[in-house]
Formats: sequence, C-alpha cells, structure tokens
Amino acid sequence: MSKEYSFYPGCSSQEGASSSNYLKSVNAMCDVLDIKLNIIPDWNCCSASIGYCGGGELPRLALSARNIALSEQHNAGQDIVATCAACWLSTKETQERLDSDAGLMSETNEALAEAGLKLENKSKIRHMVEVLIEDVGYEEMAKHVKKPLDGIKIAGYVGCQTNRPFGIEGESFENPKYLDKFIETMGAEPVENYDKKVSCCGGALAFSEPDKSQLLIKDIIEAAYDGGADMIVTPCPVCQMNVEVYQDKINAKHGTKFNIPVTYYSTLMSVAYGKTGKESGLDGQIIRAKQLEAIASK
Repeated sequence: MSKEYSFYPGCSSQEGASSSNYLKSVNAMCDVLDIKLNIIPDWNCCSASIGYCGGGELPRLALSARNIALSEQHNAGQDIVATCAACWLSTKETQERLDSDAGLMSETNEALAEAGLKLENKSKIRHMVEVLIEDVGYEEMAKHVKKPLDGIKIAGYVGCQTNRPFGIEGESFENPKYLDKFIETMGAEPVENYDKKVSCCGGALAFSEPDKSQLLIKDIIEAAYDGGADMIVTPCPVCQMNVEVYQDKINAKHGTKFNIPVTYYSTLMSVAYGKTGKESGLDGQIIRAKQLEAIASK
C-alpha cells in the first residue's frame, strides 16, 4: 500500500530548474519505495531568499503560509514533504512563528483571504529524509538494493539548513549520522569523522561575496579528499550546486585540482535500486559521477 504525502517541489528542484536532477532521482527512489507524492497545486516560492530583501515579516511568512493552506485544501490530512533544505526550513519556520503569535496568524489569514484561502496550520512539515528514516526505515530501504555501491567511499555533507535550528529528530547537531547510514545502506563506505559535514557552503554569498563562499567550499571539499572520498553526497540543492559548480574557479584561484562529483542521497538510492543513469538524474551532473554511471549501466 503506497504512502501518500503532499509534495512541495520548490523552485530549484522543479522540472526544468537548476536542480531538476534532484526531482528525477527522488521520483525514481519513491517509485521503488511505493511513496506517492501529490504536488501542491499552484504552489509558490517559499521566500527563503527573496523574502529577506524587504517588505517585512508578514509578506515573507505569507508566501510559505499560502503553500500550507493550499496543501490543507487540496491534500487534506497529508504531511507536507519538501526535498529542498531551504524550502523545508522556511515552511517549518513559518508554521512555528504563526503558532506562537496569534496576532501574526490573524494578519496572515487576512492576507490569504484575498486569495480565498484560510490557514489552519495543522499539517506536519517534513523533509524527505525524515520520511525515509521514520516512515520507511533503513531495514526496508536496504531490502530494495539491487546494485550495491561497492567500492565507493562517500563524504556525507549534511550542510547547515537541515541541521539548524530544527535538525532531524534523534540526530546530533554537531555530528548527524543519517547520511552516513544512507551511504552504508546502499552498500558504499562513508567517510568517518568528516569534520565539515555540517559546515555552511556560503549559500547566497556565492553571488554577493564569492571569495568568502569559495573559501568555505574549498574547506568542505578538502576535508572530503582528506577522508579519502570518491564523491560527496548532500540533501540540499544549494549545497550540491555550490560545492559542484565552483570547483573550477577554486582550482584557478588556489592552485587546487578538485574534480569530485557531488550528488544527492536520492541519486545514490536510485542507482542502488537498479534505475538507469537518466532515471537517477546522473545526466544532470556537471562533474560526472563515473562510478555511479558504471554501476547504473550494468
């Protein structure tokens, strides 16, 4: 029997966007695990970045509140699931802020009423990794492995947004282990004591202060290499993009020779579950994950 969730794709992970390979791999993974994702109709940006540019708190929160209200209207009773760390964080923060401030909740509903919506704010907000850990479980995930990722050593880069301030329940804020467990469950070897696993990649600083951002990324990659990693895996589209696409610029500036693939946990799972490279989103990599391509093509 399939498990159903109200799905919020987010701007970067939607079809045709910069991280659309994430969505491909998530769909492939969910197909195997019998998870049904019901997309929230007419969803909008969560305001993770643009919401802080001006206009105050109400417009920023109202954007995420609208998504929750639409989910409650169209996918009633279903947990809201996001794959993007920023979307998950913004939506979860909105729910918490409105729960704790009756006046702000009233103002938000006044704004939503202009679009014929009313927010109850009762839906559970979850990241996809929470669904995998809590509703599926590592034992069940392991049962579906057809092509173990033998011989690959992977650095599990959690990043900051799925780790602070909320975090994944039961995990350490300083040394969360869930990505390491995903890696092991798919038959690969995690990098032990990866000391940059919860470091920030610089996020939006990539545009405003690129030198600072690239120094943060350099440290993340160097720590992975120091641990003997063949590749890096993450649950965040911003982290994936930043750590992958700036390697050439970092090499040119610092004389390094970085060329390490950066993929999503769902990419690993899709390949291990026997999906093709295209179904797993490997064709969306800038730095090719050749070891995963080889396994997928078997």
